[in-house]
Amino acid sequence: MEKQKLNQEKKERIELVRARGRVFQGTIVKKFAKRVVVEFERTVYVPKYERYYKKKTRLHSRLPKEINAEVGDYVKVQECRPLSKIIHSVVIEKIRSKGEVK
Repeated sequence: MEKQKLNQEKKERIELVRARGRVFQGTIVKKFAKRVVVEFERTVYVPKYERYYKKKTRLHSRLPKEINAEVGDYVKVQECRPLSKIIHSVVIEKIRSKGEVK
C-alpha cells in the first residue's frame, strides 16, 4: 500500500515542471505523444547590406496533458531545465486554435 502511494507521488512530481527563463510564441509544426515542435520567425539585421531577413527557429517543447493543442495552433512556450537531449521548454498556454482569427 505504501509503495503504491510513493509511486503515485513520484509520478505527480515528474509531471510538474517549473518553467523559468525566456517566453516564446509560435506555431506548432509537429506533434508527438508528449512533445511538440514550435516554430517562430524573427528578423535578423545584416550590417553589411543594411537589410533585415527572416530567420525561423524551432523548439522542441514538452506538452502537458492539460493542454489540448494540435498542429497549426498558436501557443506560448517557456524555457525550463533540460528535460531530455532536445527538450528544454514547456508549453504553458494555448493562445488560439488553427482556424481562429487574431
